Amino acid sequence: MENRFQKMYQQKLKTPEEVAKYVQSGFICGCPTALGEPTAIVNAVGERAKKGEIEGVYHHAILCVKGGPFLDVTLKGRYDYVSWFTGGVGRKGVQDGDYDYIPNNYSTAPKYWRELMPRLDVFYAEVSPMDKHGYFSCGMAGAEVSAMLERASIVLLDVNDKMPRTFGNNMIHISEVTALCESSRPLLELQNPPLSENDKKIGRMIADLVPNGATFQLGIGGIPNAVGMLLKEKEDLGIHTEMFTDSMVDLIECGAVTNKKKPINKGKTIATLAWGTQKMYDFMDDNPSFEMHPVDYTNNPNVIAQHDNFVSVNACVEVDLFGQVCAESIGTKHYSGSGGQLDFVRGTNLSKGGQGFIAMQSTAKNGTISKIKPILTPGSIVTTGKNEVDYIVTENGVARLKGLTAGKRAQLLISLAAPQFREELTFEAKKMHLMI
Repeated sequence: MENRFQKMYQQKLKTPEEVAKYVQSGFICGCPTALGEPTAIVNAVGERAKKGEIEGVYHHAILCVKGGPFLDVTLKGRYDYVSWFTGGVGRKGVQDGDYDYIPNNYSTAPKYWRELMPRLDVFYAEVSPMDKHGYFSCGMAGAEVSAMLERASIVLLDVNDKMPRTFGNNMIHISEVTALCESSRPLLELQNPPLSENDKKIGRMIADLVPNGATFQLGIGGIPNAVGMLLKEKEDLGIHTEMFTDSMVDLIECGAVTNKKKPINKGKTIATLAWGTQKMYDFMDDNPSFEMHPVDYTNNPNVIAQHDNFVSVNACVEVDLFGQVCAESIGTKHYSGSGGQLDFVRGTNLSKGGQGFIAMQSTAKNGTISKIKPILTPGSIVTTGKNEVDYIVTENGVARLKGLTAGKRAQLLISLAAPQFREELTFEAKKMHLMI
């Protein structure tokens, strides 16, 4: 028998073209991070923009990975992109100056939507099919969902039967929905490239320092993936992370992760976004041991700090001899965003026994450029300040900077650089009176 939620669903079910008509000129639209971008709806909105039916529409997204007509420069002024984390297919447009971005720490995004943004006219999202209680799951994202739902005047859904249903605080009820359409498309997969020998070497050094029973977070990239692969020999690990990755699935399946030593969310894997392979999506689907939560919870340093021996692993672009970390630009060229690096560095610093690792290979361009520099490349953005940094790791070793003098820190950082750059770095450190 059809229940009242199914009747509401049928009343609100429309074609993508009909759903797109709710978007009017001058509207601010926003969607969940990454795979939550509603492909069918944004394509239909793009068609309206091409026909000149709308103008001045803005599409806000933390991370754009699928692309869409809002990236089409011929639609500039009609359907425009605003990035909250420059990466994926949106990176080039931001670098070329076609689109603007909003600097933020990932944990602050919900507060920005609730209190600082002028308004949110449309929240649109790609979601899992509705359950019998009338709820849709945002599947791969929880980050800004709750805040956007609170703020949005109109809620539009693209119901994809391939979107996994995940639990947690990322649900939308049919009563909150203005209109919806249906689609069926496999989720975009993120394939992990082969690990380099340096990735494995760095991963091994970090993994060796992770104690049994620790709760951890891994960032994105080869080195965090290597750490994930090398944690399989550990026992009773817990996961409280920003991004859920394929290596974490392997750790759960092999028994290294049990989540049973966590003081909160015991027995649960907690994340705020996910992107990986179909294997991961199948694992997450309808899995009560996995929960997706808002980023102002997952990335809240005070929540992170409740876990003793918390371990965070993140990557960066370069580090200077003061210990300043740049993870988002090459000089003035914007490459990514602050993301959650500083959130987890701060949370780890507050955790009893916490260890925060920022890792990178020591050189770029086949060994011709040192990524440990006397000062950051002019124009580079400081993602993590010198006072927040704990460990820096390269293939040449591990250095814990916390609590050391500026001179000792510089000395250790130079030891992490490639041998061919150490003499020059030492000269510059003495010139700057960092080493006496």
